[in-house]
Amino acid sequence: MTPTRMGRVRLVRGAVLSFRADPRRVAADAYGFEPKGAVAIGDDGHIAWAGALAELPVEFASAPVDDYGEALVLPGFIDAHIHFPQYRMLAAPGRDLLDWLDRFAYPEEARYADAAHGGAAAELFLDRLFAHGTTAAAAFCSVHKASAEALFAAAERRGMALIAGKTLMDRNAPATVLDDVETGARDSEALLRTWHGRGRLRYAVTPRFAVTSTDAQLAAAGGLCRAYPDVFMQTHLSESRLEIETVRSLFPWARDYTDVYDRFGLLGPRSLFGHGVHLSERECARLGEAGSAVVHCPSSNNFLGSGLFDIDHVGDPRRPVAVGVATDVGGGTSYSLLATLGDAYKVARLKGRRLSACDAFYLATRGNARVLGLDDEIGSLEPGRWADIVVLDPRATPVLASRHELSETLEDVLFALMMLGDDRAVRATYVAGRRVHVRGGGGGDDG
Repeated sequence: MTPTRMGRVRLVRGAVLSFRADPRRVAADAYGFEPKGAVAIGDDGHIAWAGALAELPVEFASAPVDDYGEALVLPGFIDAHIHFPQYRMLAAPGRDLLDWLDRFAYPEEARYADAAHGGAAAELFLDRLFAHGTTAAAAFCSVHKASAEALFAAAERRGMALIAGKTLMDRNAPATVLDDVETGARDSEALLRTWHGRGRLRYAVTPRFAVTSTDAQLAAAGGLCRAYPDVFMQTHLSESRLEIETVRSLFPWARDYTDVYDRFGLLGPRSLFGHGVHLSERECARLGEAGSAVVHCPSSNNFLGSGLFDIDHVGDPRRPVAVGVATDVGGGTSYSLLATLGDAYKVARLKGRRLSACDAFYLATRGNARVLGLDDEIGSLEPGRWADIVVLDPRATPVLASRHELSETLEDVLFALMMLGDDRAVRATYVAGRRVHVRGGGGGDDG
């Protein structure tokens, strides 16, 4: 993509950071960092150029500028597992995962039978993501077709990259959040035929988890994945011990939890499994063989007491499973992927593992893009990618400003942001080249 094809260009100036590879796997040259850099955004919403300001092509010299000084300019955060209908129920307590679902999640999701409620909620939900620097997501909707329609429509208006799907549930939950095998499959197919591949939208076949779907519904979900092999599949796996025991009682023929999904054709390179806290060696080997991904949700697991994810066990290079990271709102207690990365660091320490700040920021950007199979579109600041950008201020709060005085390296700066930062550190957010959030300014503008 050459500058002459980009039309009118706008520059975003700052300390530009973008990952080329996973720092946990590549010893050197895993990222590019220009302390005095810029990103050129074309009027088609794609990146025309990125690099050192001193090397700015002459074609862009007179372009209008959004100058963020020494603030960090990164690819927008990608949330690989989040629940749209739970957008307002953060910090709702429960004895454990299943109790939390019964007391809070299911009653809240029942409200999405009302299309007007879903439409209003979708606007608030996406605005909240942008305020926290999240520019793309894989989201669960409620069991109601209208909830998925509302979220897709809101994301389309914003030009956002979104993977989403209507949840499938036909047992072990209140009637207000249940469908059945036939209507669930029919509604899912209608939604995917309408929305999948439309703009930047993709569909995910979405059985909530094995506890709330019968054999027949899981088989129907597998049938949709076979009939439409380019769609995604998202669900939950091995989140808590009680959940695993419940699955064992419901599917006594299965070797383990992963085997349940495997028997119904739900493992594959576009399959996203939230949590994976208690996976066995056999399960990891099978997930890796299938090319499936596990999405680490540390804040949610900590809040609900589900367990400590072992990133080195799941991602063991001898039989690697792709690992992403996510807020899991509303089990997760913050929309902020900065806070989520801080929790991921703490979980790794408790498991005796190492997760650097560079490792963590890779996961939230290019890593998640690769997990979603979208790294040719998002997750980096390479020319031709969509201009989804977050600008982070390492001095955003008095506490951060004091801590920043001690930082000597990029690792120091990133570490402070992920341990002490939140939405206040998000100076601005761009989606497809349009500024959709400005700190202190409410909404965005047309860039």
